[in-house]
Amino acid sequence: MTALAHARTSADLIRAEEPVLAHNYHPLPVVVARAEGAWVEDVEGKRYLDMLAGYSALNFGHRHPALIEAAHRQLDRLTLTSRAFHNDRLAEFAERLAELTGLDMVLPMNTGAEAVESGIKVARKWAYDVKGVPDGRATIVVAADNFHGRTTTIVSFSTDETARAGFGPFTPGFKVVPYNDLAALEEAVDDTTAAVLLEPIQGEAGVVIPDEGYLAGVRELTRRKGCLFMADEIQSGLGRTGRTLAVQHEDVVPDVLLLGKALGGGIVPVSAVVARREVLGVLHPGEHGSTFGGNPLAAAVGIAVLELLETGEFQRRAAELGVVLRDGLAELVGKGVTGFRARGLWAGVDIDPALGTGREISERLMREGVLVKDTHGSTIRLAPPLTVTAGELRSALAALERVLGQGH
Repeated sequence: MTALAHARTSADLIRAEEPVLAHNYHPLPVVVARAEGAWVEDVEGKRYLDMLAGYSALNFGHRHPALIEAAHRQLDRLTLTSRAFHNDRLAEFAERLAELTGLDMVLPMNTGAEAVESGIKVARKWAYDVKGVPDGRATIVVAADNFHGRTTTIVSFSTDETARAGFGPFTPGFKVVPYNDLAALEEAVDDTTAAVLLEPIQGEAGVVIPDEGYLAGVRELTRRKGCLFMADEIQSGLGRTGRTLAVQHEDVVPDVLLLGKALGGGIVPVSAVVARREVLGVLHPGEHGSTFGGNPLAAAVGIAVLELLETGEFQRRAAELGVVLRDGLAELVGKGVTGFRARGLWAGVDIDPALGTGREISERLMREGVLVKDTHGSTIRLAPPLTVTAGELRSALAALERVLGQGH
């Protein structure tokens, strides 16, 4: 019998991970064993309010009944066929996703990084087949401080040295400009540009919200210059900001939309490239694929997610409860919070560095029964499930106020 079989406490389980798991994450020292709604419970039975929601993968909370039921029903029928065959759930998933987003065609994948990689391939193919860029010359313009994933191509255009250092040589074909700077973008786009790839709100950078008019300006510029606008809504999309998509705050429809995380309901990994027919139509059999992409279990859960979003309830909740979150954070400015950025149920909160790093603040909040995640420096991110209540939000904010009052 292995040592793991005897492990029961959180400390035991954390120690058991150390020699056998790659150290690509630095988790908070909490071991979750059960969860429901906005709450998780560790192996000792202590409950925590989840204010991270799996980086927005759990927009509908842990184990949402409608999503669990959809998964159970599909598990009893069919889970995987590969794309060598058709399955009876995929057409409905694609139809509903295209309708919800106002676009035409869907390329189903699994992870967010796969969606981004697929979007890059599609944009390049479009540049050669439709725009007429000479073969091998296509470029994609991205923003500094972006986060689109961890694959070698994606970290090639990251400006985060932790993500890049030691992973070269890097993939060419990308230009990096400052975020929220239309003049720099205008200068960077030329005849070789296949697409401009942006997060409508930069999540990993600390929930950085661009100036009003920036996204509409990007849409106008890309249309005028004859390239694609590719919006990475893997974290910002599907209700998080109070609209179905963050670009809708400026009534923008991109050419290509990248979705993931919440699309799988916190049950299975589901991602998608959603685009105009002219764009996704450049793909032909054999040019791209995924064994699990569009599998019937993923499609069934995805359909249930789309049914929740089609009601508009979760978008309204995010907008209304976002006011509670924003007002609560505003009261903490000058009391340990130096600033914050919030849209819907998503906030980046800058803590006075004298009170601790973001990691230290996260650990103190954990001891108060609230789970958040730090990002750079002394910034923490708040992204509770969209099922959270106003009372739970105020409880989390009260815990943050207590932690800030404790100092070091």
